[in-house]
Amino acid sequence: MKPMTSEASPTLATEDLINELQSFGVRLVDPSAGANSRRGGAGPSDHKAITIDGMTVMAPVHTAPAFESPYLVEKPDAFGRSRITRDGAAIAEVSFPLAPKFYGLTTADGVPYSHIATLHGRDVLATTVLQTCIRYQSRTKTCQFCAIGQSLAAGRTIAHKTPEQLGEVAEAAVRLDGVKHMVMTTGTPKGSDRGAAVLAESAAGVKARVNLPVQVQCEPPDDDAWFGRLRESGADALGMHLEAVSEPVRQRIMPGKATVSVDRYFEAFAAAVPVFGRGQVSTYILAGLGDTREELLGICERLTAIGVYPFLVPFTPISGTPLESHPTPSAAFMASILGPLSRMLVTSGLKAVDVKAGCAKCGACSALATYERGLAQ
Repeated sequence: MKPMTSEASPTLATEDLINELQSFGVRLVDPSAGANSRRGGAGPSDHKAITIDGMTVMAPVHTAPAFESPYLVEKPDAFGRSRITRDGAAIAEVSFPLAPKFYGLTTADGVPYSHIATLHGRDVLATTVLQTCIRYQSRTKTCQFCAIGQSLAAGRTIAHKTPEQLGEVAEAAVRLDGVKHMVMTTGTPKGSDRGAAVLAESAAGVKARVNLPVQVQCEPPDDDAWFGRLRESGADALGMHLEAVSEPVRQRIMPGKATVSVDRYFEAFAAAVPVFGRGQVSTYILAGLGDTREELLGICERLTAIGVYPFLVPFTPISGTPLESHPTPSAAFMASILGPLSRMLVTSGLKAVDVKAGCAKCGACSALATYERGLAQ
């Protein structure tokens, strides 16, 4: 499905439309079309996966801006196909990924598969191995954008997914729904490994059942030897997420996580790239939290120079968090960053299509991969 042309609705380039949808969000004519959207939890919460022109985008549907968005998604047909309109004019044909078949299954001990891992985007299996975090227990330490505890409190997940459970669900998701790669993140536990140990066990559990590329995500562990252990366990890619890039913004937005400095992140990046390979180490950066365009592009230049893929996404507020009323960045602001960043990535030989697994491979939370695709055409 792709942007439409008509006298009533001028054509928007796909990357511009995605920027607009992620900035404004979308309204759904049929609320049931949002049945497979996500509320709370880690990752792209309060969003719905929508495919436009072959690119799947996570568009906010349960946020305050989305309730007043000029974009409206019509009721989809039986095949998940629909249209987006703006002010009554048809803008684009779209489709929704259908409900995954593995959601209908449960483990032998009665846990629904959907409580262990969920479908992100179109073909990505995602899980939060530990649904608790030492940073989340205190509002003086928590990342103010984080909702990791919400899905656990609502009974939509379990606190700790075992390696056996993860392997069982991953095998089913590949077999029944054609999942192509998996993302494993975790809340940060006590201990200097910062989650690397439980991620290594989890990756091994998946690889024991199915040959599925896996990205693991955690804060930089104190000991760089963990990178080799993660790789040996079966992890194909690694994410260590800065979120914000300037120390003042990091200390204001995520005071607990900011105790691990940007300098330490770069030390860890430099140690991890030789283990996983160029482009297989990435970091998730949220635009719109207070970092300037120049600060964001400057840090991205440092990252690409050492072979780290900076996956830059627009910040979207999640209901129930301290930042639930924080505005999303404008589409113009995102375009001013993603255009130069995509050229920087292509020049450095770092492309989303070459990433083995993870957020950058999926690309649904940002228009960045669409910009890259435009440069390749």
